[in-house]
Amino acid sequence: MPEMQLLRPDHASALLAFERENRAYFAVSVPDRGEDYFAGFDERHRDLLAEQDAGNCYFHVLVGAEGEVLGRVNLVDVADGGAELGYRIAERAAGRGLATSAVRDVCGLAADRYGLTSLRAATTLDNAASRAVLARAGFNVTGETRLSGRPGLTYLRSLDDYSAPPADL
Repeated sequence: MPEMQLLRPDHASALLAFERENRAYFAVSVPDRGEDYFAGFDERHRDLLAEQDAGNCYFHVLVGAEGEVLGRVNLVDVADGGAELGYRIAERAAGRGLATSAVRDVCGLAADRYGLTSLRAATTLDNAASRAVLARAGFNVTGETRLSGRPGLTYLRSLDDYSAPPADL
């Protein structure tokens, strides 16, 4: 089982490889990051770590046995006891419950370690896998939205009663 780790400087090369290897796979369900993302990856990685150090975001990677990144689970825009949840799992690791497990673990971290009381999320209507992950992790649909021009749903997960043990970081 992959290990969830808080993003660190030494994750940069494995994270970049993960994003490159899965770019086409991710573009099917989420907007492509574009060439600028890859060209400026090192600077962006440093910026993300600075945001994390400031407590504005918490970025997690799922690291496999060989040190490869198999997924990301991020909490962004931390404010007023809440944050926005985002996640992506490598194509080769999809369909095995990894996303559901990772989202549940991050819910535990959000409640127990980061002191958050709620998480928000959104996904497109055509992303059935992501909708299923959010439902299994206790998120409830709160409304409709558009994501990059595509119809989607917004979700909310209260963490007031969260009791699952967090992943060990």
